[in-house]
Formats: sequence, structure tokens, C-alpha cells
Amino acid sequence: MGVLDDLAQARAEFEHGDWAAALGSWSGVDVEQMDVVDLCGAAESAYLVGRRDQAVEHYQRAFRLCRESGDAGAALLCAFHLAMIFGTTGEPSLAAGWTTRAEHCLEELGPEPAQAGYVCFLQMYVALGAGEWEAAAALADATADEGRRHGDPDLLALGLCASGRIRIYSGRAAEGLARLDEAMAAVAAGEVSPEVFGNVYCIAIEGCQEVVEYGRVAEWTSALHRWCASQPGLVAFTGQSSLHRGQVMRQRGAWAEALDEFARAADRYRLVGSLDAIGQTEGERGDVFRLQGDLAAAEASYQRAGEHGFDPQPGLALLWLAQGSREAAAAAVRRLVAETQDPIGKCRVLPAATHVLLEVGAIDDARPVVADLGRVAAGVGSPGLLASAAQAAGALELAAGDAAGALPYLRRARQLWARVECPYEVARVRTLVGRALTALGDDGSARTELTAALATFRDLGARPDADAVARLLEPAALPGGLTAREVEVLRLVASGRSNAQIAGELVLSEKTVARHLSNIFGKLDVDSRTAAAAYAYEHGLV
Repeated sequence: MGVLDDLAQARAEFEHGDWAAALGSWSGVDVEQMDVVDLCGAAESAYLVGRRDQAVEHYQRAFRLCRESGDAGAALLCAFHLAMIFGTTGEPSLAAGWTTRAEHCLEELGPEPAQAGYVCFLQMYVALGAGEWEAAAALADATADEGRRHGDPDLLALGLCASGRIRIYSGRAAEGLARLDEAMAAVAAGEVSPEVFGNVYCIAIEGCQEVVEYGRVAEWTSALHRWCASQPGLVAFTGQSSLHRGQVMRQRGAWAEALDEFARAADRYRLVGSLDAIGQTEGERGDVFRLQGDLAAAEASYQRAGEHGFDPQPGLALLWLAQGSREAAAAAVRRLVAETQDPIGKCRVLPAATHVLLEVGAIDDARPVVADLGRVAAGVGSPGLLASAAQAAGALELAAGDAAGALPYLRRARQLWARVECPYEVARVRTLVGRALTALGDDGSARTELTAALATFRDLGARPDADAVARLLEPAALPGGLTAREVEVLRLVASGRSNAQIAGELVLSEKTVARHLSNIFGKLDVDSRTAAAAYAYEHGLV
């Protein structure tokens, strides 16, 4: 077969989406005999099948040919692709250099060139890196406008997606999600190129993850996975696809399958050289291990996440709480709450901070956190975040001794968590409902709620939660000769509550609380609240 036949075959395979075959055919041709169209096709194919370095070489050669021939528009597009590749594989200085080259190419073109939007898109990343959010938003909008003006579906989809993400970050979630929906409509209709297809899907899914918009996450993750599976030899975007599939599996309670997907995601990220992205997969693995009660594995995963540049908080604070390092956990979430001012960060931090603060008895510190979570959730409006806010409000009321006041919040949280298919969170809420009903004297209804929660925790493999609920259901199996009421008092002592706070929560007099404490000290042969709390942790009562 001659060179012309090889090139024709490569182009045909490329048009049919067989990237691996196309790259193979192009690889059989001397690069000196390839024109710009062939070089760019080979570069895109190499990128899609995970041959990053080969993609870079082809795009760089195509750029040189374009400059030599005076085709500034085509050179600009080559520079755009190179800036994007370097920017997404952890080489920001090279990304900046190719962004500058794209800008120089733009200066050589006439007024209102069709390629201007691609430079706007690259400049948007520069603005984001400098923390200039308003400028970044304007550049994202300009990208979309240029796409509409010139009928460029790739540019329009990229601009809409970026504009949507930035609006979500700026606290305008409804506007942002609407733009993501518009971008995804074009993608689903097959109007964009493969590179843009994968990028837009991933950007949109990540934006929805950040505001706990589980419905869109599940829908778009399923579509991304189907697309990836239908592309022969595709490697690009498969890491993100596995990561997002794992996140959906974790949400829906398939934790073993989620761990497998996270491992696959890490392997795929290694293939394409996105080593920094492995940090997020390790953070996700750490969260699942922690929920399963494998605290050593969770700690190791969080450490690896940090080594790859991913902050494992607030999962790490929740791990410290589970390990009994209560002061460290509380200090960490207080710092996170103080530092986190953007709405997206709050979506991630505030639910965990509320849980830690209530567990350590810092009710007064938890109140403003719960109120802030409620405001953020109302602004975003996603069912998952509204569920978190309602759950936090109910847990706060219960901790403050108002069991009746907690129930409306908790019932709302349970309804919302069920709607978005989060069985673990439903079981957590049912546990809180069971505790509230117990405090109100409705032991029969409380047992029903707790029994259902226990069954779910056991099905999920959430051993720490299952053990905690089992202790609530089997008060007779208590260590040290303690009664069920004495265990309640001891748990509250271990959480840092004062006698007055314990009295308020259990609806007892302070004198009765003092008597219970005296009995506890005697039975456990301890002489301080600290020693009693230590006993509680050692014997799994907390």
C-alpha cells in the first residue's frame, strides 16, 4: 500500500472514530509526508488513546508548518490544543507559553476572527489561576458568544460549560446549572468533536458534584460511560468516567464496586500522565474505607491523596473523630469553616463540620455552621444539599435537647435523601429519628426506626454505624454493669457535655445527673470525667 493509500485509510478510520486504528495507519507514514490535516488528526487520535507525548509532537509539528505557511488561524488552534494538554497534565508553565503563542497568532488575524473564542477560553484559565473571577466569567461568556457568532459548536459548548461552572462557584447555582444543561444538550446531540465531548461531560459532572446535584451527576455519568465504552481504544476521559462512576456507586451504596472503579480511575490517570488527579481517587477511597470502619486503610489513602496534592479534608477530620482524636477533629473543622468562604467549598465542608462539632458537644459552635449551611442550600436548591441542611438542623435540635423540634427537620431530610437514592444517609437520619423518639418516650417507634437503620448499615458494610445502632437496640449487653441510662450519661460525658447540658438533653435534674455520674465512677473504678470518657471509647460505647 502506498503513502497516499495509508493516509486515506488513516483519515477514513479517523472519521469513523476508530482512533487506535487511525493512529496506527498514520504511524506507518513518514511524518515528513504528513500535512497539517494529517498531523492534527494523528495528534487528536494519540491524545484520545492516551499517547500524550505523541499528541504533543504532532501538534507541535503542525504548528510549525502552519507558521511557515503563514496560516495563523490553523496555528492558533494547534497552540490551543497544546495549551490544553499541558494545562491538564500538570505543566502550567508550558500551558502559559502556548497560550501566549495563541495570542500572538490572534494578533495576526483580521477583525473578529473565528478563532478568537479559543484564545478567550485559554485566557479564562489564566484569570482563574489569578483568582480574578469576574474577568474569568466575562471570558467564559465571550467564548460562548464567539461560538454562537461563528457557528462553532465546540467553542459554544466549552464556553457554556465554563460559564456554568464559574456561576456555580460564584453562588449563582441555578444560572450555572442552566448553562451546563445547554452545553450538555449540544454534546448529547453529537454536535461536538470527541475531545470537546469528553471535556464538557467531565466539567459538567464535576460542577454538579460540587453542589450535590446527584440527579444530573448520575444521568451524565451514565452517558459519559456509554460514550467511553463505545470508542475503540479510548483512554482519555476514561479515568474521569471511572471516578464519577465510583462516586455514583458510593452514593447509592455499592461501596465494593465503588472501590474497584476508583482503582480503575487511578490506573487510567497514570496512563495519560494525570498523576495529580490520582489524589482525588485516593481521597474517595479513603472516604469509603472510613465508612466501612477500615481506619488504617482510610488513613493510608488520605496520606496518598495529600502526596498527590489533593486535600483530604474534611474526610480526614471525620477519620480523626472515628479514631478518638476528638480535639484534633474539632480543631480541623473549625479551621476549615473559618477559611472556607466560597459557596462550593461550603457545600463540601459544612455538613462534616456540623457532625464533628455536635459529636464533641460543641453545640454553640455548631449553630452558626448549621445556619450557614441552610443559607447555602437554599441558594443552590439541589435536593442533596437541602437534605444535608435539614439533617444538620435536626441533629442540632436533638443535641440541644429539643427532640420534638428535631423531628420535622429529620423527616424532611429522610424524604430528600431517599429521592436522590442515598441509602447510607437515609439510615443515618433514621438513627437520629430513633434517638429522638426514644427521648420522647416512644420506644416502639424508635425501635422500628433503629432496626431499619441497622439493617441498611449492615447491608452497606458500614460497620461502625451498625455497631453504634446495635448498642442502642441492645442496652442489656453493656459493659461494667452499667444501666442503659448510665450509658446515655456516659456517652454525653465523653462528648464533652457539662452536667447542665446532660440534664437538658435527657430531661433530668442536675442532681439526678450527678447521682448517675457517681454510680458510673463507682462501677468503672474511675475518679474523673476524663477517665470515664476514656473507658467509653475503649469499650466502644461512643
